[in-house]
Amino acid sequence: MNAQPQAATVRVFIALAPPDEAKDELARELRPAYEAYPAMRWNRIEDWHITLAFLGELPIAAVPLLQPPIAGLAATRGALELALRGGGHFDERVLWTGVDGDLDGLHLLAEDVRAAVRACGIPFEGRPLRPHLTLARARRGDTVSVVEAAAGLAGFTGRSWRTGRLHLVGSNTGRGPGPIHYRDIAAWPFAGTEITDHAPHPDAG
Repeated sequence: MNAQPQAATVRVFIALAPPDEAKDELARELRPAYEAYPAMRWNRIEDWHITLAFLGELPIAAVPLLQPPIAGLAATRGALELALRGGGHFDERVLWTGVDGDLDGLHLLAEDVRAAVRACGIPFEGRPLRPHLTLARARRGDTVSVVEAAAGLAGFTGRSWRTGRLHLVGSNTGRGPGPIHYRDIAAWPFAGTEITDHAPHPDAG
């Protein structure tokens, strides 16, 4: 049997991830929506993240260039106090929950992350940061489910939490009609942050 050819590129972004307690709290809030709209393409809870810089499709060889500057940035920055709040949608297609807390610090972190990426010689489309966590996408032709699910999240107020790590995330699967799956390429703790769970090795696949 011939071996599968290795992908030459990987879809990459840099992000923050809420802790398990905050994700579990949001998942409980979403239970009515899960039951009411099972046909929506719900993101896996373990894939929930807040994107700081979406780099798009990069050559595999370019990814190691990002790791030293992003690791160095994390090591010099303190954790941020954030929370998940409310809900909304993009164009009746994408369901999200919002981010509250130290938004000034979040925007500054995103600016520094993007500057570090550009310093590596990696261009990307620097869209304005709109802090959110994507939860689901509607099926083609469905303009109702996402809007109604967003209305159900309007009053959600999540607990405050502190950012633990800066994540370099890749995805080279799930590009068809199914859900998109992500994996940490590497993740680095912020200065003064105690991490008790197992961090992925920078070379983890």
